[in-house]
Amino acid sequence: MNIINTSIKDVVIIEPRIFEDSRGYFFESFSQREFSEKVCPITFVQDNESKSSYGVMRGLHFQRPPFTQSKLVRCVKGAVLDVAVDIRKGSPTYGQHVAVELTEDNHRQFFIPKGFAHGFAVMSETAVFQYKCDEFYHPEADGGISILDKSLGIDWRIPTGHAILSEKDTKHALLKDFDSPFIYKK
Repeated sequence: MNIINTSIKDVVIIEPRIFEDSRGYFFESFSQREFSEKVCPITFVQDNESKSSYGVMRGLHFQRPPFTQSKLVRCVKGAVLDVAVDIRKGSPTYGQHVAVELTEDNHRQFFIPKGFAHGFAVMSETAVFQYKCDEFYHPEADGGISILDKSLGIDWRIPTGHAILSEKDTKHALLKDFDSPFIYKK
């Protein structure tokens, strides 16, 4: 796998080595050994999948301590714009984001460490999105930042009139009104 560093330390894009021939393609979508060597030691405990239609925006989600999650995400059908926002108090990149297009054709994956809010917008007719988590889901630890917070400067590539959000995602706080439970550690 090829690791692409981003503007925020520890948030990385992963490109698999793809082997193609007349039959189609093959690639290793995850290797514990290689991930631990090239990104960080981690044990994923839960895999999730969602299917969404064009204009669906999910996020910006996180789990509060002590149930924080790192995520390794990918789009296996369609295309999404995936975003990680740094919400670690004291971080030199607090409030900044990394956005990456994940598609069924580019096979890229995106690693979002603990201390980041995560969300995505569906840019294709439908998208199937998969993610690995290193902590189980705990509804009582659910948290979020408004996906429509203009101060974050995210270009979601979805016209506002076409955005489809859950009721829960319309109620998250703006970053300026958010008291982050995450502390940046050098």
